[in-house]
Amino acid sequence: MTQRLEPLAQHVWETKYRQPGEQSVDDSWRRVAGVLAQVESDPEHWSARFYEILEGFRFLPGGRILAGAGSGRHVSLFNCFVMGIIPDSMDGIFTALREGAMTLQSGGGVGYDFSTLRPAGSAAVTRGTVASGPVSFMQVWDSMCATLVSTGSRRGAMMATLRCDHPDIETFVEAKRDPKLLRHFNLSVQVTDAFMRAVEADDPWPLVFPDPERKRGAQQYLERAWPGHDLPVVCGVHRIVSARELWNRIMQATYDVAEPGVLFIDRINRLNNLYYCERISATNPCGEIPLPPYGACDLGSINLTRFVRAPFTAQAELDLAGIQETAQVAVRLLDNVIDVTSFPLTHQAVKVRDARRVGLGVTGTRR
Repeated sequence: MTQRLEPLAQHVWETKYRQPGEQSVDDSWRRVAGVLAQVESDPEHWSARFYEILEGFRFLPGGRILAGAGSGRHVSLFNCFVMGIIPDSMDGIFTALREGAMTLQSGGGVGYDFSTLRPAGSAAVTRGTVASGPVSFMQVWDSMCATLVSTGSRRGAMMATLRCDHPDIETFVEAKRDPKLLRHFNLSVQVTDAFMRAVEADDPWPLVFPDPERKRGAQQYLERAWPGHDLPVVCGVHRIVSARELWNRIMQATYDVAEPGVLFIDRINRLNNLYYCERISATNPCGEIPLPPYGACDLGSINLTRFVRAPFTAQAELDLAGIQETAQVAVRLLDNVIDVTSFPLTHQAVKVRDARRVGLGVTGTRR
């Protein structure tokens, strides 16, 4: 049965997802179902099962899946990536930039934790240069993303996070007040449990950066868990601020310009079922899924509006058995995406195939 689309939906399908030769969205569903069934021992059976949940928009796979599966193009079927730790060196920074460019070019959005970069004004002991700080390097990423957008039809998206105890946190919080800066970034502060306790108690809050060999002459040192270090590392205290004032500053910026968001990073890591083998400090661009370095996740949603019995009547109810059956098939479809997709980087392929993260949500709800 051919699915008729509303004019806006027809336009979206034609401009973003339709492949040459496809006459209707049913053809797109058949393409996706057929390609993702190829890794099964009985591809004909699973192609039919996958088509069954796609037909009529019962299940909506992520946009990269619908656009890329079976297209013949060397693109990723994943929307969501978090990139590797950014080394605090010029070579490391631009290697990370290159990896981000390759991932964006393949169709994925990227998230980064910039907390590993030295704060603005701090000296490089070996070279005698002065660091410009993580926010300045975010502008390099922003320009890269804008350049890639100008060569294609899809707008790139990135997430930048920074720890709440990084010395440049205030610059980060205020960065989006200039509407011309960081236009391809969403920003989120990594908020720790210790910080929230300090906010509640109105305690002072030290802003710190790793200095394991104590070369930078800080007057005070303490240990903190920090990205790029397997164990808590000695950090030099750069400044001490009021935790409550910093929190109010974050909230004021969020109210005024809708950014930054906050990530309750300790809770995220406690609730991660792979907590014992990885540390999360960033999310994908829109914040749906926290991921470890080089992690990725393919997403899809069950459309609840297609499972309502007797709609708009007093007898209206959800077909829970139908939702359960669809969820089982949808998870299998998403898991197959991991085996079918092309990855921009070898590190991503290894991490994703080890963890096999998939994200299944719902759509079509009202609050």
